[in-house]
Amino acid sequence: MTTKLKVAIAGLGRMGARHANHFYSYTPRAEVVAVTSPVQQELDWAKTNLGNPRTYLSFDELLEKEKDLQAIVIASATSVHAEQAIKAINKGLHVLCEKPLSTNIEQSQKVVDAYRESLKTRPNQKVICGFSRRFDASYRDAFEKLQSGLIGRPSVFRSQTCDKLDPSGFFVEYAQFSGGIFVDCSIHDIDLALWFFGEDSVVKSVTAVGITAVSPELRKYNDRDNALGIVEFYDGKIAQLYCSRMMAAGQEDSTEITGTAGKLAVNTQPAANLVNIYEPTGIRREIPPHYYGRFRDAFITEANEFTACCLDNTPPPMKLEGAVAAVRIGCALQESLITGKKIEFDERGNRITRANL
Repeated sequence: MTTKLKVAIAGLGRMGARHANHFYSYTPRAEVVAVTSPVQQELDWAKTNLGNPRTYLSFDELLEKEKDLQAIVIASATSVHAEQAIKAINKGLHVLCEKPLSTNIEQSQKVVDAYRESLKTRPNQKVICGFSRRFDASYRDAFEKLQSGLIGRPSVFRSQTCDKLDPSGFFVEYAQFSGGIFVDCSIHDIDLALWFFGEDSVVKSVTAVGITAVSPELRKYNDRDNALGIVEFYDGKIAQLYCSRMMAAGQEDSTEITGTAGKLAVNTQPAANLVNIYEPTGIRREIPPHYYGRFRDAFITEANEFTACCLDNTPPPMKLEGAVAAVRIGCALQESLITGKKIEFDERGNRITRANL
């Protein structure tokens, strides 16, 4: 009989339900045995749609009672990511935690510290942060081409995460907990910059500006709906980041990496599929309406590769330390956005100047 990874899902909101479905329906080597959510309606959904797993209103109760559990996917509210990840790590479970580990640098580092300590006695344990774009086929192809030397030395990175406008204003109240637009939206772009430039890249300075073009009420939470950030690295590289919550047509996520001998571009002309629509006013194509529409396949690949590395004891697809570096840069950009000040770091990554919020 083929061994399957016994997985639990923590959090069954929009993202958690998607993770649950990926592991249940599209990951043959995994078995969803339990779920936890403080919302009974979400647990009822799981009973109906995930093969009747055991359900828990309490995360701690799940950890206590699921004696044969091997792995857990943490897709709860961001505010409890770090706390739940640390508890799961200390239980010896493999962990896939949705991004970010925390909106707080210190809390994010505590997750890494807990994992390092656990590895001393559990060297086969796997813990990763879910940066889904690293599992996207196009981004992987671009990375492989960069690694081959195709564009020479990568020098300039430009990337954006631009969400379709949500007229309900959901993201306004969500801004209380999101960590700000750079931590919430740009964290994927920051992670990509570290991936393409190298995990050991050291930030020299960050600076950012932003506006509230459609939601001025965001300012009460020290946030913006459009922002631009510049990240300068010590090895002569620079990254430009754009994040927005007011795109009209749909999700517009794209990346460019310019090197000394060429350039790579990913999704600079977004399209939902290969259909062009011919109308009296011209020719157009539709684009994915949201982030999931663009990266669904990447999430499924993530689920399968996480499962494989747990069962086969192969190296995790990314280092957990990178998740802390991404949060550190995102928080610095958010601080620069609010204070209007450039934030600088020394060659060891320590702050030189500190702006006060």
